Amino acid sequence: MDLLRSKPDVRKVLFNDEFLERLEDILISSDVGSKTALKISEKIFSKAYGKKIAVTQLKQYLVEEITTILEPIAKPIPIYKSTPQIVLVVGVNGSGKTTTIGKLASQFKMAGKSVMIGAGDTFRAAAIEQLSVWAERVDVPIIKAEQGSDPASLAYKSVEKAIHEKMDLLFIDTAGRLQNKTDLMQELVKVVNVIKKVKNEAPENIILVLDATTGQNIISQVEVFQQMVNVTGIIMTKLDGSAKGGILISVADRFKLPIHAIGVGETLDDLQAFDPEEFATALIGDFRE
Repeated sequence: MDLLRSKPDVRKVLFNDEFLERLEDILISSDVGSKTALKISEKIFSKAYGKKIAVTQLKQYLVEEITTILEPIAKPIPIYKSTPQIVLVVGVNGSGKTTTIGKLASQFKMAGKSVMIGAGDTFRAAAIEQLSVWAERVDVPIIKAEQGSDPASLAYKSVEKAIHEKMDLLFIDTAGRLQNKTDLMQELVKVVNVIKKVKNEAPENIILVLDATTGQNIISQVEVFQQMVNVTGIIMTKLDGSAKGGILISVADRFKLPIHAIGVGETLDDLQAFDPEEFATALIGDFRE
């Protein structure tokens, strides 16, 4: 039975202990996470227990509770007076970092900012090529090195160049690394420390790009990256497919990190500002039992 269909529903449900458990199961199966699912369910329980409520009302309660969790951390990338502002983009392999940088560069350039890109994923020739294509497409300068070059050295040169060219923003790509690979995580720490040698307060932003399709594994990703390099904000990609976007609610509830944007497709316009109520409404419309 589709309890929470997106089309109008005139049915009512009795909100009792049995239904409370079913609601928790629906949330957990949508990657919301058990603690957050329990928190949301209990809030609705306090409003509706023992009552027969319309499914549309239940959906509205869910949207309200999810929006309450997400609203405080829905924030655009902050812009600082100190230039160039260094934005280091990190994440595991395949999360969408390179594409995200291309889209961010485009959006900030269209907003009137001067933008430079540092192709810091020196392990993959394809990443350097992909960023070069984005840089040409968006018409912004790119700093790159040969495949296999030291990524910290590339980051250092990029910051120096951005300062010399008086850029507003420098986006630095990094190689994808699994959170359980200690040596690669230490290398990322080195990149951050080298950037600080050129500009003490940089990087002003360390943005963690997360792939929504990886589900609960995202929690350990955030934990480790936050511990190693003090992540300042999150962008979640691949929310256009069958991904259960509930994981974003779990991340928001647990870590309270700013969510800057979400990726819902491959085109430039598909990196969107994060709207909590719109996201919650779309998510509830997708719920099934």
